[in-house]
Amino acid sequence: MLSYLELVELANGDVVLQRSEGDENPLVTIRFSKETREHINGSCLEIARAMVQAGIEAAAISADNEAFADEDEADLEDPELQTKIIH
Repeated sequence: MLSYLELVELANGDVVLQRSEGDENPLVTIRFSKETREHINGSCLEIARAMVQAGIEAAAISADNEAFADEDEADLEDPELQTKIIH
């Protein structure tokens, strides 16, 4: 089942990332302070979108790094692929 995500600004000003099917449990909640809201002049949704995008990109990079680390560990377990360093 394919699930779409959406950013929604709630009546209380929070911005949530949720499944478009309307699941009541948001995946992410972003809450801006009153002071921050005054400085960003109604751009909460756009800023929240950028924050979520940055989080998705960071998670993808982290997953890629973990995949490379798993490959490196597998290489270390193979005696033929180990490198010996002499100082």
